[in-house]
Amino acid sequence: MSIVLILTLALAVFFNFLNGIRDSSNIVATMISSRSVRPSVALGMTAVAEFLGPFVFGLAVAKTIGNEIVSAQAVTLGVLVAALVSGIIWNLFTWFFGIPSSSSHALIGGLVGAAAIGAGFQSIELAGLTKVFVALFSSPFIGLVVGYLFTKLVFFLARGASPRINWFFKRSQIFTGIALAFSHGTNDGEKTMGIVALGLLIAGYFQTFMIPLWLVAICAGAIALGTALGGWRLIRTLGGKFYKIRPVHGFAVQVTSVFVILGASLIGGPVSTTQVVSSGILGVGSAERINKVRWTVAGDIALAWLVTIPISALMGAGIYWLMGNVPALAALLATIQAH
Repeated sequence: MSIVLILTLALAVFFNFLNGIRDSSNIVATMISSRSVRPSVALGMTAVAEFLGPFVFGLAVAKTIGNEIVSAQAVTLGVLVAALVSGIIWNLFTWFFGIPSSSSHALIGGLVGAAAIGAGFQSIELAGLTKVFVALFSSPFIGLVVGYLFTKLVFFLARGASPRINWFFKRSQIFTGIALAFSHGTNDGEKTMGIVALGLLIAGYFQTFMIPLWLVAICAGAIALGTALGGWRLIRTLGGKFYKIRPVHGFAVQVTSVFVILGASLIGGPVSTTQVVSSGILGVGSAERINKVRWTVAGDIALAWLVTIPISALMGAGIYWLMGNVPALAALLATIQAH
């Protein structure tokens, strides 16, 4: 394997590691905040399920990212490097400040921006990009509605129940949390698999788009390791700033998120786990009482969602431009293009 492909793989692994640190909060925040599961146990079982997700539920999302957004005949490895660097920078920035933005938005925005500058807008596959955007932007609204309706159903079924029902909601989160981790590993864990597989195709290692088993294991392992370490800043944001989360809320949010994320994963739709879980929290809280939710916090998060794709696209384009115009970086880009 060439040094350039190794660089691409290394960046992809680091991106997945950061994604795991960031998105572990999405999976464990509600069960930790509702005191259903100890933090160490929650993160440990989540990491294992994250790793196994792509092996159990298939690679539809990886195929969408690597084979349907940009043309392998038009883009270069330099475009992929710029896209990954852009996503990493945005992830580090938002993680440091505890902003639960979307790693998926950052990666896709960086890929589109770098491809537009590096290979022209004609290199972007509009049908595939439309599919991605529909999945990304519809999933939060679906999560909000499903969370609201499912919580109403739970409250109806549990009417008149004694406080002992909280034991059920607490213990059930062990299973719903594992299911959510499987879903996240199947969706978020596969996005960089698609990028690296595209790089392998561009470099001529394969004649058609395919995802080798070793690539699945490496990328899944990276996101699982990041998950095990946890992202405590974001856990605090999702777990407590919207409203005080009780076991029933944690249970309803996790069931909602599994339904949306796993459903999207099975049809190859990349979604943002951060968006789905956050909107699920809003829907669940609204079902109990509209003014229960701190909507100003929701507004801040929504703003971060809206600006992520434009900013990461500009960053991806800018990084590729710098690689072509700054002498030291231009030499690196020339090496990349040569390979």
